[in-house]
Amino acid sequence: MNMTAYNKGRLQSSFWIVDKQHVYIGSASLDWRSLGQMKELGVIFYNCSCLVLDLQRIFALYSSLKFKSRVPQTWSKRLYGVYDNEKKLQLQLNETKSQAFVSNSPKLFCPKNRSFDIDAIYSVIDDAKQYVYIAVMDYLPISSTSTKRTYWPDLDGKIREALVLRNVKVRLLISFWKETDPLTFNFISSLKAICTEIANCSLKVKFFDLERENACTTKEQKNHTFPRLNRNKYMVTDGAAYIGNFDWVGNDFTQNAGTGLVINQADVRNNTSIIKQLKDVFERDWYSPYARSLQPTKQPNCSSLFKLKRPSNKTATNNASGKDPTSV
Repeated sequence: MNMTAYNKGRLQSSFWIVDKQHVYIGSASLDWRSLGQMKELGVIFYNCSCLVLDLQRIFALYSSLKFKSRVPQTWSKRLYGVYDNEKKLQLQLNETKSQAFVSNSPKLFCPKNRSFDIDAIYSVIDDAKQYVYIAVMDYLPISSTSTKRTYWPDLDGKIREALVLRNVKVRLLISFWKETDPLTFNFISSLKAICTEIANCSLKVKFFDLERENACTTKEQKNHTFPRLNRNKYMVTDGAAYIGNFDWVGNDFTQNAGTGLVINQADVRNNTSIIKQLKDVFERDWYSPYARSLQPTKQPNCSSLFKLKRPSNKTATNNASGKDPTSV
């Protein structure tokens, strides 16, 4: 699909539909580096033809645009959303009563009854009563063009609202890698600052760094290795979860094509609950040795790293992954 004909973005959706019965949606791409080098996360629905029908319509929307240079003024009714935030699919997931719907981006690609990704994320944060846990590769509330960069408050502002107005506990787990924008630290510092004088305002941020040991390798060694990244793109609260295809960066939501999934569950104490499993995955990563507070000017202590006994590749992989990274 020629995305540049519409808004100079790119197709970033990542979902698979199998035999009109099964669905995968998550962060993984069909690429050996994604499946072999990156830490990805997604969910699989088996025998769920109702959700398949809705995702099939998004796929059909993409297909309808492949030979066109502009978006039609009126979408075909066959591309309308089946479920949205106002009319959610009722289903059983792992023996837990659930509700679900899929969302889409950019807003240009949202026909009637199709929820926009930002609105889907808002619904999850607004329903949170105790906590919001967010895991993304990049966090940068900036919208960029070839000539300027402007503040993009859509998600950053919603986090501030949850912190200040509703005293919801927020945890942000962001990947740290060579492409991390230095402005990320400025925005994180700004978020932290609003909690300094407000009672019951709780915000904590950690950076997930799978490349910490590689920080001390030579330039020649780095040129022959692919980065190991935590590419998760999800959010989990005390009653809902959002799993998407985007990092929380302005241009992703305003220009690129991507899909999200929202799941609501009332009983999250059940060990088979998807909400419970996602919370467990987040907390596993949050308390792992790869997650740490990070100062942008702090240099790694290479001598201490070299004193550590390096695990075998097999052991290192198992410790880093814990669970299968492409499923929950």
